[in-house]
This record gives sequence, structure tokens and C-alpha cells, in this order.
Amino acid sequence: EVQLVESGGGLVQAGGSLRLSCAASGFTFDDYVIGWFRQAPGKEREGVSLINSDGSTDYDDSVKGRFTISSDNAKNTVYLQMNSLKPEDTAVYYCAAAVVADTTDPWEYIYWGQGTQVTVSS
Repeated sequence: EVQLVESGGGLVQAGGSLRLSCAASGFTFDDYVIGWFRQAPGKEREGVSLINSDGSTDYDDSVKGRFTISSDNAKNTVYLQMNSLKPEDTAVYYCAAAVVADTTDPWEYIYWGQGTQVTVSS
């Protein structure tokens, strides 16, 4: 059974930090791209960051320099370290898995978690 479970969301003040986790099961972790997406109320889902099976990474310009994606293959888990958080980072954050390297298109992601809420206060 394929499953992705996000955790680590919460409420923080602007300038604070959170670390999100995405625990994967039911598939061979290192065969997939793992991406983080976010969706704010009334807005479309947007890509935040991804990590390819070879370990290479990519970031949206809005988070570059503040967020870091990493993986622990032994634990089948991907992390998103979020520093210097801003109110505009407030959203539900989702992790997802795709088989197309470097893709930022959510339609290419075939497995999705249920999301974790991140709220950044002013």
C-alpha cells in the first residue's frame, strides 16, 4: 500500500522555523522524485521544492535561500527545513511522489499525502 504522511506543521511567528517530514511507504523510495507543494486558501497549488532520486534539488524562487529539502533513504523520509518564515508561507503543505525527474507540474505527481498546515503570524 502506497502512503505518504506529512507531519511537522504548526503555528509560528514570522522569522521562525519549522521542519516538515514526509514519511513514505509502499514503494521504492529512491525510484521517485519527492516534491513539496503548498496551497493557500483560494489559491492554486504551487510547487515549493523537490528532490530527485539522484539527490539533486530544486526550489521555487519564493523560498530559495530559506528552505532546504533533504532525504533520509534509510528512513524513507524527506524533510523540508523552513527558516525565516514569512506570513505568505502560510498554506497547507503536501508532499508527493513522481517518476519524472525535475518536474514541478503537480499533474505529474501520482502519490500525495494529506497535507499539514503551516501558519505564520505577523
